[in-house]
Amino acid sequence: MPRPLVGACDRAAAIVACVLVVALLGVVTLGVVTRALGEPLIWTDEGSRFLMVWLAVFGWVLASRKRVHVRIRYFQDKLTPRLHRAVEIAWEVSLVAFGVLVTGYGVALVIRNHDLEATSLPISMAWMYVPMVLAGLVTALQAASEVVEAWRGHVPPHSALPGAADIE
Repeated sequence: MPRPLVGACDRAAAIVACVLVVALLGVVTLGVVTRALGEPLIWTDEGSRFLMVWLAVFGWVLASRKRVHVRIRYFQDKLTPRLHRAVEIAWEVSLVAFGVLVTGYGVALVIRNHDLEATSLPISMAWMYVPMVLAGLVTALQAASEVVEAWRGHVPPHSALPGAADIE
């Protein structure tokens, strides 16, 4: 995928995550205020649950894209460069498989739940599982691109990773 398109997708994901945070804050606040007034809006609990799932998945996508997920490289960094690269490739291949599995299970859950309506919202329960398909695809594609980079010998040292300075 061309770099400008990838950059645009990354920016769009960050914007969606920001919108989801604001929406979640608004729905939860609305639920608290209406309960305090004695007239609770029943849909705020379920709405916040949907928003939280979507927000968690967009956080997952953003962390995957920026390579800032928690990863302990202590032992891997003690290996010879050749063995370090082999471990990196094995790790990324396992992430490709994990992404494919999440995508497959996500699609199955969307199909299984498409005809079920949420309890208090007039939307399908499938929308609870749609973001898992996106997360699985992004994870698999990101890991596949990192397999290619590692295969070419471009495995960045720990200190070169984004956010590494914040961790140490």
